[in-house]
Amino acid sequence: MVQSHPRRRSAAAHRAILEAVRDLLLESGYERLSMDGIAARAGVGKQTLYRWWPSKAAVVAEATVAGLVWNGGGEVPETGDVAVDLRAWLTVLVESTAERASLVRALISASADDRGEARRLYLRFTGPHRDAVLARLRRGVDSGQVRPDADLDAVADACVGTLLFQVLTDNENHSASRLDGLLRLLLPGLLVHPRTTGAPEPPGDHH
Repeated sequence: MVQSHPRRRSAAAHRAILEAVRDLLLESGYERLSMDGIAARAGVGKQTLYRWWPSKAAVVAEATVAGLVWNGGGEVPETGDVAVDLRAWLTVLVESTAERASLVRALISASADDRGEARRLYLRFTGPHRDAVLARLRRGVDSGQVRPDADLDAVADACVGTLLFQVLTDNENHSASRLDGLLRLLLPGLLVHPRTTGAPEPPGDHH
């Protein structure tokens, strides 16, 4: 009888567990996720699960780092117009988070459950979004569109924070007007010449 290699068995079990976490999060959310349920879905013993992860927050973080839960986001477009690029990026991310709201809430809950895993989730999920905005804004400073004294960190926090707030509050108002409202607040303090960027203006404001 040919026996499978222990390392291969472990790799298969590891993958099965992470896929089970993904599926269970989609089906029932983070609150109903349990170590017993993960083990049962993956077809492994609970002792195997606890040997690799101390809590469900830890295994959720691992599945996220592995790219199984959600990659999300992406680089901010580079058209040469900072306002247009920010709006395009926000539109894509809003649509993406709306479609995967339950998964995003699960990641936020896992972060709250375990401060140690919160850092891993930040580096895999929230951090890359924030870094993408900062990188685009810094290139805007270099090109002369963005004010060199603008608080770029505050702008990045506002963009990412607004999206997370909408997901946490289950706010379905992801309309174009909501994005335009956010940008109208941010752009005057960000851009050297806000009116020359193609950013939407409030109705009736054509001085």
